Amino acid sequence: MTAAALLARKTHRPPPGLALLDDASLPLARVHEICGRARRTLAVRIAAKLLAQLKSSPSLAPIFWITPKWERNRLNTDGLAPLLPPQSLIFLDPIRGEDILWSMEEILRSGAAPMVVADLPEPPGMTQVRRLHLAAETGAGEGRFRPLGLMLTPGSGGAPGVETRWQMEPDHTPGQVRWRLERLRARMAPPKTWALTGNHLFHPTSGPQNHTGR
Repeated sequence: MTAAALLARKTHRPPPGLALLDDASLPLARVHEICGRARRTLAVRIAAKLLAQLKSSPSLAPIFWITPKWERNRLNTDGLAPLLPPQSLIFLDPIRGEDILWSMEEILRSGAAPMVVADLPEPPGMTQVRRLHLAAETGAGEGRFRPLGLMLTPGSGGAPGVETRWQMEPDHTPGQVRWRLERLRARMAPPKTWALTGNHLFHPTSGPQNHTGR
């Protein structure tokens, strides 16, 4: 390769993302997986972080939260008030399981919302994840936002093809609310672990720790 060709090569730039910590971010217009017992807590905090970054009226930047009709574990809107304006959330309750990902795909494709959360009974397959990625990319090109897709899965997750996979578990001690956040998988970053406090969820109480991936 000639020197002129080397000089002409473009510098790689990371895709636009939502920064959570100094070394943790979620690329936009992509689909991510969150698992663990505190997966809903993490998703709510991510939504709050995103809305704060957008600095737009909550009614103009709705967060869609999709939960199957039969799911008993639901968000307490009264408890969310300190974090998210009630008017920023739109809840969908599909009756059929197949309508959960269909709804998520259509919202991502529209680009009309900055974030879509799907509370799933199990991890989806590769084909479904690819369809969601393509829908988010379409929404970013044709809609108002670069939509962020979050899939909440039980246990340790395991959806193939996701941009990143995170797991959060409660790690409380007497007198202190604590959480253990793990980045299990990411295309652009290695696995990592953080210890976080409840009141400042995205401010580590100790330095991040490297660990082997799963």
